Amino acid sequence: MPVPAPSYWQASAPDFDGGRTDAVGGAFDVAVIGGGFTGLSAALALARSGASVALLEAGRVIGAASGRNGGQCNAGTAHDFGALASSFGIDRARAWYLAHCDAVDTVERIAAAEDIDCDFIRCGRAKLAAKPEHYPKLEAAYALLTKEVDPHVELVPPGRIGDEIGAREFHGALIQTTSAQLHPGRFGIGLADAAARAGAAIWENAPVTRLLDVDKGWAVDTPRGTAAAKQILVATGGASPYAPFGWFRRRIVSVGSFAIATEPLDAELVAQLFPTRRNYVTSRIIGNYFRLTPDNRLIFGGRARFALSNPGSDLKGARVLESTMHRMFPALSDARVDHIWGGTVDLTADRLPRAGEHDGLYYAMGYSGHGVQMATHLGERMARVMGGDAAANPFADLSWPAIPGHLGKPWFLPMVGAWYKLQDWLH
Repeated sequence: MPVPAPSYWQASAPDFDGGRTDAVGGAFDVAVIGGGFTGLSAALALARSGASVALLEAGRVIGAASGRNGGQCNAGTAHDFGALASSFGIDRARAWYLAHCDAVDTVERIAAAEDIDCDFIRCGRAKLAAKPEHYPKLEAAYALLTKEVDPHVELVPPGRIGDEIGAREFHGALIQTTSAQLHPGRFGIGLADAAARAGAAIWENAPVTRLLDVDKGWAVDTPRGTAAAKQILVATGGASPYAPFGWFRRRIVSVGSFAIATEPLDAELVAQLFPTRRNYVTSRIIGNYFRLTPDNRLIFGGRARFALSNPGSDLKGARVLESTMHRMFPALSDARVDHIWGGTVDLTADRLPRAGEHDGLYYAMGYSGHGVQMATHLGERMARVMGGDAAANPFADLSWPAIPGHLGKPWFLPMVGAWYKLQDWLH
């Protein structure tokens, strides 16, 4: 097995060469902190609107979660729609579900408008029933979705699951047909190139270590210098260790997610195992997600361990994933694994994203596994909010209390993982 390294997406994407190499400095309308999908889509939209923009990234653009995911761009929330409606009411649940659908449209629109070669395709997502008793839940979800919010869903009964996927352990599926997939590495570099062309000043390897509230704006300190800005958008997720972002860290739990990419598979075998070539997710709480690349590699991922991503965790997670893949698809037992990697999923307590303003800082984060589309969408939407369009934020009315006992390091992950494993066994 290869050693943990940049993700398959990062390894197969072009380099970004549009960053600034001089010292950080100057006065800007907006400083965007973070060079993932959120920050880059916001920087692009702001620059296109005529604002002067500085983007400050602690490492390399698309170096963190935006370049280390499963490459799925799925419509619909992370929640069962019925549970969401029961908790928040049907109108709010519908608005949030549709915002996730709009987000896929946003990715497609930007990729087309900026001529980003990222293999975007509307393939649909199949949620696979991992146990026989999970299929009636998919039936109930289908009935409610088609009645209340989404006509673009279909059911695959257990007797026809072979038409969808060549794995005996599944018992039907729910298809959301407008979901998409793309190459997130190439999409992210394309976003960065587009933002730079539009006039955004992008500094990599420039972590923001201090924010000073000064007259009519902010002073933004980095080891490479200081910039001045009238407004700030925090697009870091919960990962930044620096003091200015402690308020966000107390509200986000960062957990590891792990993935492997196989060698290119035989076309005939692919046609047998994945005849519809969709995005796939399983119905377990600790489930798996997988999809094919255009050259027939299988990207196979999941929360194989409840631990943060690091080289040791990534390797252990990859071994778990390889074993799971072999159990699910015995025909792949000889398939070579070419890439292994880990990344971070930023979860909120209710698994809904957050976007808004706190103490003069605008923010968007907490995508809870739906970051490819929601980060891109909310980055662009928050650019509109910062320009004066408050109604552009679909999550403006959500409160965001701190998680009790959580100061940033998720000490409770092993206990959460044990609880989820128990629930998967029981249900």
